[in-house]
Amino acid sequence: MGNRGMEDLIPLINKLQDAFSSIGQSCNLDLPQIAVVGGQSAGKSSVLENFVGRDFLPRGSGIVTRRPLILQLVNSKAEYAEFLHCKGRKFVDFEEVRLEIEAETDRLTGSNKGISPIPINLRVYSPNVLNLTLIDLPGMTKVAVGDQPHDIEHQIRDMLLQFITKESCLILAVTPANTDLANSDALKIAKEVDPQGLRTIGVITKLDLMDEGTDARDILENKLLPLRRGYIGVVNRSQKDIDGKKDIRAALAAERKFFLSHPAYRHIAERMGTPHLQKTLNQQLTNHIRDTLPGLRSKLQSQMLSLEKEVEEYKNFRPDDPARKTKALLQMVQQFGVDFEKCIEGSGDQVDTSNLSGGLVKVTIMEFDEKELRKEISYAIKNIHGVRTGLFTPDLAFEAIVKKQIIKLKEPCLKCIDLVIQELINTVRQCTNKLGSYPRLREETERIVTTYIRERDSKTKDQVLLLIDIELSYINTNHEDFIGFANQLLDSCVQVIRRGWLTINISIMKGGSKDYWFVLTAESLSWYKDEEEKEKKYMLPLDNLKLRDVEKGFMSSKHVFAIFNTEQRNVYKDLRQIELACDTQEDVDSWKASFLRAGVYPEKDQVSKLYDLCFVCVFFILNFKYG
Repeated sequence: MGNRGMEDLIPLINKLQDAFSSIGQSCNLDLPQIAVVGGQSAGKSSVLENFVGRDFLPRGSGIVTRRPLILQLVNSKAEYAEFLHCKGRKFVDFEEVRLEIEAETDRLTGSNKGISPIPINLRVYSPNVLNLTLIDLPGMTKVAVGDQPHDIEHQIRDMLLQFITKESCLILAVTPANTDLANSDALKIAKEVDPQGLRTIGVITKLDLMDEGTDARDILENKLLPLRRGYIGVVNRSQKDIDGKKDIRAALAAERKFFLSHPAYRHIAERMGTPHLQKTLNQQLTNHIRDTLPGLRSKLQSQMLSLEKEVEEYKNFRPDDPARKTKALLQMVQQFGVDFEKCIEGSGDQVDTSNLSGGLVKVTIMEFDEKELRKEISYAIKNIHGVRTGLFTPDLAFEAIVKKQIIKLKEPCLKCIDLVIQELINTVRQCTNKLGSYPRLREETERIVTTYIRERDSKTKDQVLLLIDIELSYINTNHEDFIGFANQLLDSCVQVIRRGWLTINISIMKGGSKDYWFVLTAESLSWYKDEEEKEKKYMLPLDNLKLRDVEKGFMSSKHVFAIFNTEQRNVYKDLRQIELACDTQEDVDSWKASFLRAGVYPEKDQVSKLYDLCFVCVFFILNFKYG
């Protein structure tokens, strides 16, 4: 690079990383680094092995990378590898490097495919590499395998966010070309923490596996989903090549030939391939370190001054000083208050990953039988009509059924309060663990806070029962959420429940997403070209239809839900479900409520839950805090 000082930047950061890993902490310094993210089988391991020119990473099905691997590449005349946990031992055989990574991973995570955020530090010296440091992170997964925890997806996601959320971290987002870029797990999580694409470097793998007649030219030219640092395409060895021990140098030559000969990529061949990617990462990491160095230096100096001041205080430390004892007592009590609040908010430093706790207590305490309710509604309507025949459903029938359902809320609400009280008491006990060195203080703290919580028990129950009585005293059937005669129109003798614009999400291959004017009745869902309702595009009967939630797509600003047929039939053309998009989540919830009135229920009958107990929990906490 011509500047010796610049060349030393990456090795300097490597020394800091090793030092922090050795002492088990980072001193709250966010070191400049490149984190590699991508889905399973995206080709991350192959990219890293191509950098080194050796096979040294574990391979197999499922989650192979189960601990972060800090890979430090150092340009050197000799070729060998060193682990931080095996100081003094040089690995010349890279097959032994792979076995050591597997053994060190199993040492902390066991053999059940679990994961751990504690990194493995590996330094590779080779004449074939440029100075570069990368952090290889576990591939994102959707389904737990074998003995893995059921929440393995969230564990991996949380681990990735620990690294890529930091502004000092560049993100190497690896995406296979034979999948839809809009569904890229790597780009999706990168966009969450880097919405402008300033820190993200895109890598497109498996270009040679794309369907015949398709290419990734628009992506590689940074036109489709632009990133500030652009995209680089690579061609890795196939699984057959890996099993056959194909030489990486031969694979790099084949990669070069692929880009030079491909009609869609030959004009950008000089900006594609593994060697160019390695050179680009070396330059960008060096520049990134240079840009962040002033802030890093300032923070380090500030921490040094703080530590020196603390050391100076301990020189004249007097354990029996009454003022110091009082200060220590206040600090412990204040820390208890902070810990309790964090547990309630779910932002503590010891978040429970195996059970619901703290501010989220969700329990099924009231079962709901839809068939029985429909029978009750039918009887109520017939009985209230008496000997007369009626054309319309009377309000009295509605009120009778609704009041009966509201009364059923009393017992589960009281039970919910008892559960919240118990959970708060458990949280108090959990937060007083830090006072274990002072048993009397811990006992008194638990007693005072627990007593206060129990004092609020009866008042909270009175308030909840009062609220239910208020709801029973008057039911507003003229509210816009109800089907009132004043607000509703009749369409061909069928009552219209709702009209409005919705977007049908369809892939580009099938015509792309379009906006239509939708009309929902008690019998069908129709959509038209415009609000005049002259040109009907389609009419879908509501029989056997249900709703399901759909995650918002990458780069999409709209909120989505879907309709599907429970009998596995196509709903629209050759689609098993149609995805409907709204501008806001409020619109989605409102449409779901309209479908509910039309008899189209959610996929899972979670109407049986007591509104997730959210209202009672929030009401109780507010009453406890301000009561």
